[in-house]
Amino acid sequence: MPNTVENLNAQTVIPANGTNPRTLYEHQVEALKAMNAINKKPDFRTLLVLPTGGGKTMTAVYWLLQNAVDQGKKILWIAHRHLLLEQAAETFINNAYTSIMINHTTFRYRIISGMHDKPVHIKNDDNILIVSKDSINRSLERLDGWLKNEDVFLVIDEAHHAVAKTYRKTIKYVEEHAKSMKLLGLTATPFRTSEKEKGALYQIFTDDIVYKIDLNTLIDRHILAYPTFVDGCETGVELGDMVGLKNIQEIENFDALPKNIQEFLQENNKRNSFIVDHYVKNKEKYGKTIVFAINKTNAFALNALFRKNKIRSDYIVSDVRDAALGITISSKENDEKIKQYRDGKLDVLINVNILTEGTDLPKTHTVFLTRPTISRVFMTQMVGRALRGVEAGGTSDAYIVPFIDDWNGKIAWVNPQSLFKDEFEPQDTPAKKQQSELRMISISKIEEFASMLNDGIDTSTLEQIEMIERIPVGYYMFSTLEWNHQILIYNSTQSSYQALINDLSQIMELYKIEEETIPDDVLSEMTDYCMEQYFDEAMVPACQRSDVEHLLLFFAQKAVDPLFVPLDEIVRKKLDVSEIAKKFEDEAMTGRERKTYLDSLWNAEDSVYKIYYSSPYIFKRMIDIEMDKLDGYVDTEYARPQTQAELRKLEDLKLEEIIKRYPNIGIPLKMKVFDKARNSDGDYVCAGCKKAFDNRKFLQVDHIKPMAKGGKTVEDNLQILCRTCNQRKGDK
Repeated sequence: MPNTVENLNAQTVIPANGTNPRTLYEHQVEALKAMNAINKKPDFRTLLVLPTGGGKTMTAVYWLLQNAVDQGKKILWIAHRHLLLEQAAETFINNAYTSIMINHTTFRYRIISGMHDKPVHIKNDDNILIVSKDSINRSLERLDGWLKNEDVFLVIDEAHHAVAKTYRKTIKYVEEHAKSMKLLGLTATPFRTSEKEKGALYQIFTDDIVYKIDLNTLIDRHILAYPTFVDGCETGVELGDMVGLKNIQEIENFDALPKNIQEFLQENNKRNSFIVDHYVKNKEKYGKTIVFAINKTNAFALNALFRKNKIRSDYIVSDVRDAALGITISSKENDEKIKQYRDGKLDVLINVNILTEGTDLPKTHTVFLTRPTISRVFMTQMVGRALRGVEAGGTSDAYIVPFIDDWNGKIAWVNPQSLFKDEFEPQDTPAKKQQSELRMISISKIEEFASMLNDGIDTSTLEQIEMIERIPVGYYMFSTLEWNHQILIYNSTQSSYQALINDLSQIMELYKIEEETIPDDVLSEMTDYCMEQYFDEAMVPACQRSDVEHLLLFFAQKAVDPLFVPLDEIVRKKLDVSEIAKKFEDEAMTGRERKTYLDSLWNAEDSVYKIYYSSPYIFKRMIDIEMDKLDGYVDTEYARPQTQAELRKLEDLKLEEIIKRYPNIGIPLKMKVFDKARNSDGDYVCAGCKKAFDNRKFLQVDHIKPMAKGGKTVEDNLQILCRTCNQRKGDK
């Protein structure tokens, strides 16, 4: 029997050397500046408001790693769904780089929830606690040692829930027991259904909103997808006559469909067939789709119809323990189905209220809204599932498809399009915008880009980085009286150029440049200084010396920042020929099939490949390199943060976890506990009510001393309880 096992819910993170390859969007940089400003206060209570898909978690984590973890301060991160907890932990791991963490070489996080670690295992030297609101609220005293004499950043994910009593209780407890507390709320929807609750939210976050950006801006920057609202999906199902005054009050107070209406709709063949048929007819257009169903039974019925129509679909719902349904669905099964959807094995994922917050499914192209709501918060979160833009790994456009029943105007349901009427105006489609941006880079810069791909220079180092990193993110464009110039900007050089541009005034003062010209010898010295101070020789792609010279000459004459033009992310994605290489491999194309496909891409009327790769030879050579990478002939090196799991005694794991990891240990232990509970007649006796059972169907293994209070999973601390006694014990 092993003495210790890895506890993956409590891990030490070792930051990777270098700079995080994940670059922040412009709005995230702006948010960091705003948070830096408010952080100068001894304490604050503020909200960070970014639309769904705008990167709330990434922005907060990046800032906290630099301003909390690296400064020796603690973080208590609270959310109400286990998927949000895991997402936060992964974000802390994936963004741990020495470029923003210069003081601390390691830090430890711990996830606390009913599915993860227990509050009893909290250690005073844990740097980050990522906790579910219910688990921590029931065990606040476990925080006493962790909070004592500490500066704590309290983060509430999906902060529009913070008016709930459990959140307010936790906030008050942390404030009273920590040395200091700074409160940061993250939300896409800083309002609740009622004005009263809205007021309560601002009583908690007394410093109001530290940073907010509008939806239209993020769509224009390709961070969010361009939404298309599909009209004409009236189901023809009449419900007005079924709605009485009591039903209306129930809907308005709880945003819940009355039971009689749910039962009428859940297996309504006319309505369900209309929904599925609409997808089948538009499958190619809608692509990967999330369906919000009315209830669990409706999810099962829709899934059966999708599968009958040969659509790869499945459903995820919260735990089902209804004997009438004859099925039990666990969170683990839900997670596996979400993974299958992410991996492209499912085209349609049907859910009931689960995928409204937090879960990142960027390839979703469409949402089907089959469940009406009066909540703007709930509608915003449902719509947000399809709004991941190309920059965020999603799609350039998205379809929002509401299915409308006939309620005779009795209910003021939220129209999804109304959510955006004040901040979103229809624009040119992404395809039209792309056409206008394709040829903006000068011929000389295209030649510079192409030269990196030419046989005439050593590209072995270049080839080791991801293809997308070798494609410009944009360019600076500026001119003097004598010339025009552009600087191609890559992920590797973007932050360095920005830092240089921010300091140009000071550099001019340092070298006493007061005229509009710079003498050649001084220009050379200034360029040396800039290359040494702002750029790393190991940057790939590297900074060009001539670009720095032109930038200095321009600023001396104009004393203004150059214009930055971002390269359309759709174009960047197309230029990433690694996707073409993957297609060749996945579809096992023959040489002739590859040539035909490449010719079609190269000769297309709107081909971006002709513009940027300059010749079919370079185009093909880039794809060959990516094929070699897939085959293992080219080494790729990426710095990644590392983790070391906390070691936990086997007896500190749940019995189910022991059985899962070490069935040869866990199963015999379980059998011993059952055998110990048998009486002289061979029946199993419940340790609670003392009732005898002739089989194990309604019996469960339970800890005598709960694990939450330090109990161990050992034979002497295990007993058999019937379901009723176990439930009664759990309610205490």
